[in-house]
Amino acid sequence: MSAYGDGKYDCDVLVIGGGIVGLSTAYALTRAAPGTRVVVLEKETGPARHQTGRNSGVIHSGIYYRPGSLKARYAVRGAAEMVKFCAEYGLPYEVTGKLIVATERDELPRLHALVQRGRENGIPVRELGPAQISEYEPQVRGLAAIHVGTTGVCDYGAVAAQLAESSGADVRYGAEVTAVDRRPWGVAVRTSAGDIVRARLLVNCAGLHCDRVARLAGDEPGVRIVPFRGEYYELVRPELVRGLVYPVPDPAFPFLGVHLTRGIDGGVHVGPNAVPALAREGYGWSTVRSRDLAGTLTWPGSWHIARRHWRYGAGELRRSASKRAFTEAVRRLLPAIGPGDLRRAPAGVRAQAVLRDGTLVDDFLIQEAPRTVHVLNAPSPAATASLPIGREVARRALAQLR
Repeated sequence: MSAYGDGKYDCDVLVIGGGIVGLSTAYALTRAAPGTRVVVLEKETGPARHQTGRNSGVIHSGIYYRPGSLKARYAVRGAAEMVKFCAEYGLPYEVTGKLIVATERDELPRLHALVQRGRENGIPVRELGPAQISEYEPQVRGLAAIHVGTTGVCDYGAVAAQLAESSGADVRYGAEVTAVDRRPWGVAVRTSAGDIVRARLLVNCAGLHCDRVARLAGDEPGVRIVPFRGEYYELVRPELVRGLVYPVPDPAFPFLGVHLTRGIDGGVHVGPNAVPALAREGYGWSTVRSRDLAGTLTWPGSWHIARRHWRYGAGELRRSASKRAFTEAVRRLLPAIGPGDLRRAPAGVRAQAVLRDGTLVDDFLIQEAPRTVHVLNAPSPAATASLPIGREVARRALAQLR
């Protein structure tokens, strides 16, 4: 790609990725610096087609995350802001609260640790015994639980579409980035259609492909995106669940376990599990992309994960292969259901950044390079935290433009 030398830019900031983080960044840019020209390039035909639009729609409270981390700070702040955003624009949402339920005695210390973590993060929590659990969720059984009142649900696809409209950015769909030419004076990007877009600065919010975009720009991100598919069912009898019910998570993993979520449409999603995806957009076992699979298998971190967590992984694979096994996991929380109460629902894929030594990147990860800002790890709760994440990315981008 040849550089341009006439000094003319198509925009000030070029954002790659039309998910909720990229669109929130565009929204934040035009509010922080009115008159900033922003172009968003999205390879799909509309916004929020991957992580943003393929989750259970939960507005997370921030209770799980290490105090002081970006996840903790941005989720707590972002939950309140997401509710306000939905109310302002007339988007569907509901603050339902949720239960985190211990069903085994060895989970009780972890549950008590969550109570402390919630309080450190400024989140009001209430501890419950078995009888009190039944007051919130008559069909749920457990030894103890905590109630988190600030958790809710919304439609993140609708939020992303509103961000695109309200940002005033030029959002271009069907525009997959194939090359990036970065020079001291700015960047020029080529799309699969052969179009060239010139900008003073590039923001990489490419989600499942963010590490590849970083390398296109000439940066080595130091992480590889390893995709994990989350498979969902939905309850045939949604009346069994009033709100949101979660197990006590294992702190060794970034996944929250199979949980029950009454969505904004009144249906109840069950899941997800977490299994390796054979493609970065691999929403089923039949979707295999050799380039994606080779990228995962040649990354040393993938093998470190497999050796370290093979027992956990084997359980997840079993629940993927067997509806009965999946049902058994759900019955720990909701004993009234059987396999006939579950029907398949669309899956999602989590873009998890993994270090070379197999460490799963635990926090949001934002890196800067000349004329570039890369968002390299933004899995859940990134949708909840998208407004604060967008402001932080916009702040860094505008600082480079000054």
